[in-house]
Amino acid sequence: MRKRAEPAAREHDSFGAAPLDRECRLKNLRIPGSKATKGHYPHDSDCDSKGMKRFSRRYGLWSRLRMFMFALVGLYITIPFLVKICPAIQAQLVFLNLVRFPYFIDLKRPQDQGLNHTCNFYLHPEEDVSIGVWHTVPAVLWKDAQEKDQAWYEEVMSTSYPVILYLHGNAGTRGGDHRVQLYKVLSSLGYHVISFDYRGWGDSVGSPSETGMTYDALHVFDWIKARSGDNPVYIWGHSLGTGVATNLVRRLCERETPPDSLILESPFTNIREEAKSHPFSVIYRYFPGFDWFFLDPITASGIKFANDDNVKYISCPLLILHAEDDPVIPFHLGRKLYNIAAPARSLRDYKVQFVPFHKDLGYRHKYIYRSPELKQILRNFFGSTEQQ
Repeated sequence: MRKRAEPAAREHDSFGAAPLDRECRLKNLRIPGSKATKGHYPHDSDCDSKGMKRFSRRYGLWSRLRMFMFALVGLYITIPFLVKICPAIQAQLVFLNLVRFPYFIDLKRPQDQGLNHTCNFYLHPEEDVSIGVWHTVPAVLWKDAQEKDQAWYEEVMSTSYPVILYLHGNAGTRGGDHRVQLYKVLSSLGYHVISFDYRGWGDSVGSPSETGMTYDALHVFDWIKARSGDNPVYIWGHSLGTGVATNLVRRLCERETPPDSLILESPFTNIREEAKSHPFSVIYRYFPGFDWFFLDPITASGIKFANDDNVKYISCPLLILHAEDDPVIPFHLGRKLYNIAAPARSLRDYKVQFVPFHKDLGYRHKYIYRSPELKQILRNFFGSTEQQ
């Protein structure tokens, strides 16, 4: 009896000795009558390998996402310190003079932009500084202007047509599409339009600064006055150009040679309030020490563009145009500037007008020229100021 039991015992021992894997599955177990031929359950290792691959992929994706988030947070924290250490970065963000759009246009050929009655030339406000200028004559002189040289353009400026000196905003050049479209509107109304790129913009030579931009504008204004005779000269500033415009007009009023009118399109109060309200500052607006990190470096770079202070020293008619849906310079800053200018002692004898454009019109920051009412607004404003 004992001899017969021994094989069964050995068989039982061999069953108990079958190794277990980490999921407690028996390996190398042969079951009598089983169809498995390799000593394990079929597809067992295939399932393990597929599960491991899925786990590896998920872990790898999560690891990469985590690393990306860490890098993003690190960059977010680093940028304020870079701006503080190097104020020139913030100055470049204010001017954006290196952003030349549209690209690949030849500023020496304004006719390529549909301005066949425009002359391109260059002035030199200072040594080693050159600024590119466009002179667009009134549309009624379009035929006469064909194939004419700069001397003819200068001579015709003394005829009985008013002149508008246009000061553009940051980024782009004097050949920007919305700027060109405004030149055409003003030309159709019978105005000479003088536009130029500040030093450091477009094909102008020099390094940008608030002082330099203002001096460039003053040089062009004096150039116009030397050729325009008794014709009215108006100054039109847009966006950042409104800061240049009020700097210029304040200086002109101090030397008792004010322009005939000042037009501010999409203006702000001062560069600190504008920077704080700009959409680019949204992600940092509530960052601890926002003023210290971002606004103080602007002031340290000598950039103020204090429209709210300048209008207190301006002695000429003032027209402010602003769209309610302006996403770059909020509408409330234009309204606030008007509220400062209207009661100013220096402007009490002059017309001060604020013209809002409803948000449903979609004029935003730079499309007020599309307004069919703009021509009448200008006629009414300039007409009443000429009577003054």
